[in-house]
Amino acid sequence: QVQLVESGGGLVRAGGSLRLSCAASGRAFSTYNMAWFRQAPGKEREFVAAISWRGGYTYYLDSVKGRFTISRDNAKNTVYVQMNSLKFEDTAVYYCAAEKGRAIASIVDHAPTSYDHWGQGTQVTVSS
Repeated sequence: QVQLVESGGGLVRAGGSLRLSCAASGRAFSTYNMAWFRQAPGKEREFVAAISWRGGYTYYLDSVKGRFTISRDNAKNTVYVQMNSLKFEDTAVYYCAAEKGRAIASIVDHAPTSYDHWGQGTQVTVSS
């Protein structure tokens, strides 16, 4: 079982930066693919970024490519997303999620239903 706790959200002006962290408890963190999703009011939860359990593969929502960077530190059981050049439309609750890694490390799901473990979410608000 993996328990996830996000931190680092807040209020920032457009063009600013935030770094979200997700601390995992439990065993075998390094065997999980990790992802960030977000959900804005009235919208469905959407995939933002993911990193494979071996850390060699990363994936991004098109609208955040070049602005967001996902990374992980398996020694600290933590996954991060560095968010730069934030836009008003990035405003949402951001969730960390984990799914068991595959034998083929490049296979990382983007659908929320594929993830078994979720954090409670952290609010990111970007003012225009």
